[in-house]
Amino acid sequence: MKFASRATAISPFLAMAYGEKATALEQQGKDVIRLNLGEPDFGAPLPVLAAMKNSLNAPDYPYTSALGMTELREAIASFYGTKHNVVVSPSRVVVTAGASGALLLASAALVESGDNVILGDPSYPCNRRFLNAFGADVTLVPTRSEENFQLTAASVAHNWKHNTKGVLIATPANPTGTAIDLQELTKIGEFCKAKGGFLIVDEIYLDLSLSTDDALTEVCPSQSSGGADTKLQTVLANAELRDTVIVINSFSKYFGMTGWRLGWCVVPDAMTPIIEKLAQNLFICPSTLSQKAALSCFEPEALAQCEQNRMTLAKRASFVLSALKNMGLTLDAQPDGAFYAYINIKHTGLSAVAFCDALLSQYHVALTPGNDFGEHNADHYVRLSFATSIERLNEGLSRLGEFVKTLR
Repeated sequence: MKFASRATAISPFLAMAYGEKATALEQQGKDVIRLNLGEPDFGAPLPVLAAMKNSLNAPDYPYTSALGMTELREAIASFYGTKHNVVVSPSRVVVTAGASGALLLASAALVESGDNVILGDPSYPCNRRFLNAFGADVTLVPTRSEENFQLTAASVAHNWKHNTKGVLIATPANPTGTAIDLQELTKIGEFCKAKGGFLIVDEIYLDLSLSTDDALTEVCPSQSSGGADTKLQTVLANAELRDTVIVINSFSKYFGMTGWRLGWCVVPDAMTPIIEKLAQNLFICPSTLSQKAALSCFEPEALAQCEQNRMTLAKRASFVLSALKNMGLTLDAQPDGAFYAYINIKHTGLSAVAFCDALLSQYHVALTPGNDFGEHNADHYVRLSFATSIERLNEGLSRLGEFVKTLR
């Protein structure tokens, strides 16, 4: 049996690999602090759980439209209006099997073998894998901490090739938690449009803003993005780009529904029937059970719970950044959203993999090496996820501090 080259050439997802190593240690009776995965610990909002339980009393889960339930598409469109003051037609909303399903459909619709797509380095590794799977060649463009580890219009223009089809940007990003300047994003979108290309914007952490907590400004005043008055904005606010921008989002992060495997994308009107045909053939439809429950995400009680969870993450961010600073570890750019700290470890003399291996084997704390997220300076960084309780964070950071002392 001969396997396809796309399967044999793909690199392991290190965040998951370190999770498996952590599990092996736990099976040996070790208490492992897992700070390697981006999985919020707060779970789905209570109204969603109640809706799920109620639906089990009269189970009726037929296939829905490949585009998703009409009621859910309308609710998502309405959410953009109430949360971001942006008008989005429900006809442009496609419900998917997680953000991964949305990225797969977008890749299938937009790229062909030999096409080039530009991504920043560092960036979430799976994003490039979807593009590679459909034959695209990905250019990883090194980014700078001074620009929030994000692409710029100048770097996109400089790296645009004759076969470049588009750009994929995540804001806030994984692994850095940093957001791109909205004006810079607009310039990139305008450049792509002028070239006849596309812009995919991964916004799954958009509603997990950390910049509204004044404590972050106190910890990193020189890198403050504006304190409580600064809000992350969706690229959909720019009506001029609606014909060329594809937005990816998910119920996994802000709504805490990771295992429910439900997401969505907002696409240009002309792209909706293309996505529908692809979804019909590749997925049939998203989970009916998850869709029905997700309708309750937009109830006032659920949204209030999500906002409380967001503020909890902001407090954790302040706690983590302060602890890292005290142990002599630095962040080259402040996270604007999500729940990640991208830590510079160059001064320790260890590679990212060696650092993570030693920390896990000796102190039983799991982080993710920067090698997961790119190639440029990847060995100098590790990612810490603070999507876990303050008690576990405190213990994990204490162990990390002890480990760092041994490297001096």
